[in-house]
Amino acid sequence: MLNRLEMMRIFCVAAECPSFKDAAVRLGVSPQAVTRAIKELENTIGEPLFYRNTRHMRITDFGEQLSLRAKGSIAEIDELFRPNGEMPEADVAGTVRITAPTVIGRRFLLDVLAEISKQYPQIRLDLRLSDTITDVIEQQIDIGVRVGFLRDSSFVARAAAKITFLAVATPELIARVGVPESIEALSELPTVALIDNSSGRAWPWYFEDGQQLTPNQRVFVTDDAETELSMVLQGAGFGQIADCLVQPHIREGRLVTVLTEFTPPPWDIYVYRPQRGPVPARIRIVYDQILKAVEQI
Repeated sequence: MLNRLEMMRIFCVAAECPSFKDAAVRLGVSPQAVTRAIKELENTIGEPLFYRNTRHMRITDFGEQLSLRAKGSIAEIDELFRPNGEMPEADVAGTVRITAPTVIGRRFLLDVLAEISKQYPQIRLDLRLSDTITDVIEQQIDIGVRVGFLRDSSFVARAAAKITFLAVATPELIARVGVPESIEALSELPTVALIDNSSGRAWPWYFEDGQQLTPNQRVFVTDDAETELSMVLQGAGFGQIADCLVQPHIREGRLVTVLTEFTPPPWDIYVYRPQRGPVPARIRIVYDQILKAVEQI
């Protein structure tokens, strides 16, 4: 019988892998050993950790939350057994290549990456900001952040946070042109649009029940989300912008939400990395810290 710490270690690796077989390869044990450890842990906790059948395996919501908590606890325990609380320099030296959407990278990742640089100066961080989907294989990306859908099974991924897109405008603009009472009415009011660089066209606005709108009266277009927000704050037009960017302005009265009854479902923000066998310590360190930062969005 494994002790609880070892069962939890095996579970945390399995939680990051597409199958118990892949987890076994990373751990250097048999798939049967992984299966036994997971079953024993499930019996100990009294909750299922994975949904599994002959073809598929998927972590449960409970299992996902447990893995996030357990990884931090295991890291703290490991830290107790390292001389002076430090990893050997050879284990963490090298380059870690990261890709993220521009606004998320600028607003939410720079602080945590600066702290990593201070704590682990032997890690070289290479951050590429882009609002188009990056070819992680071609560009040799180690860690990525993406908003929206992520179905590639070759990635180890976590849905770390959610964002909701809100239709907003300044009180001054609303006083001048009025409040739109419907999605169709909004299409005739001045709007600020964000360009999708992958297509060269403006992103449509999303609403509940899969409804979409491409506004007719675009007074300003840009391919930069922060510039889009700046123009909305200037009162140029209505905009549909991520809640993590506009909530401070809403609280302080600079922006007002409209059409709240049509607010679309939230989108996931994923932190992911390619599945490439054993993970170097430097990548695991940066991945875990970025995951924590994104969870705070």
